[in-house]
Amino acid sequence: MSPRTHTAPSAPDIDRLVAGVRAGQRAVLARAITLAESKRADHQLAARALVQALLPDTGQALRVGITGAPGVGKSTTIDALGAYLTGQGHKVAVLAVDPSSARTGGSILGDKTRMAQLSADPHAFIRPSPSAGTLGGVAAKTRETMLICEAAGYDVILVETVGTGQSETTVADMTDFFLALMLPGAGDELQGIKKGLVELADMIAVNKADGDNLPRARTAAAEYRAALHILSPRSPNWQVPVVTYSAYTGDGLAALWAKVVEHRDTMTKTGELAARRRDQQVKWMWSMVEDRMRTRITSDPSLAAKLPRLEADVADGRLSPAVAVDRIFAALGW
Repeated sequence: MSPRTHTAPSAPDIDRLVAGVRAGQRAVLARAITLAESKRADHQLAARALVQALLPDTGQALRVGITGAPGVGKSTTIDALGAYLTGQGHKVAVLAVDPSSARTGGSILGDKTRMAQLSADPHAFIRPSPSAGTLGGVAAKTRETMLICEAAGYDVILVETVGTGQSETTVADMTDFFLALMLPGAGDELQGIKKGLVELADMIAVNKADGDNLPRARTAAAEYRAALHILSPRSPNWQVPVVTYSAYTGDGLAALWAKVVEHRDTMTKTGELAARRRDQQVKWMWSMVEDRMRTRITSDPSLAAKLPRLEADVADGRLSPAVAVDRIFAALGW
């Protein structure tokens, strides 16, 4: 059953939720996340109190963002990597940032069926992307979910970007390590670099390095290594590695994870991890300010009748965006 079917609790349950989350109770964890995802004003207020209360219990997990083009095997990789990690004694939470879920509502069934090992693993927790209306809203809810999962004792958080483009930047801005998955022999090596994806990455991993694909995977990895020399690294303290692995056979997963841990140790030693997290927290604050302002604007009754006309005038070139913004703020008295 999807965690979405849980009824969001009310404010008086906060103390009980905090205690249950800290105790690692999965049912309470699901209810706490449902509360954080709720759009009701009283639930949002309660969720803020919940996250604030849990804040001292957060920050110890390793947060890993994972992206890749459709067909690269993100879900299979996360399933295999997550199973490897729980086998090593870790507790793994899998979260998704999917802009399309803002339109379709997402599907927990899809997440469960494409991660068969983890969905049955008592040491793993899978949560689909919330339906929050905007990418900013989805990201804010995912960040809150991440903190709640950390407070529940999950020491590895895998954040999957289901969409492309801006969602990749969003996930990179909420994680400690950003992993870009690539396919061998797909002819997209340089295309990936043009998209800027590689410039966000802390590591590139070429999947499907097995059987007849192995030579192609090694060739693709060599091309990425060569291309990385002409790009500025994301961090002056980390040379982006390129590895090959097979999500199907599991070969290379241990070495892949060893690089993630090495990155964490390096960034911790240099102080860059703490600096990155501080910067992310401030970005999170401002993104929530922007999202709340957008909500206030679109829900204001004095603007309800004016916004469609303003949008039409801007779209048709009758009104400049700057003047339209002036009119919106004037209507709000700002």
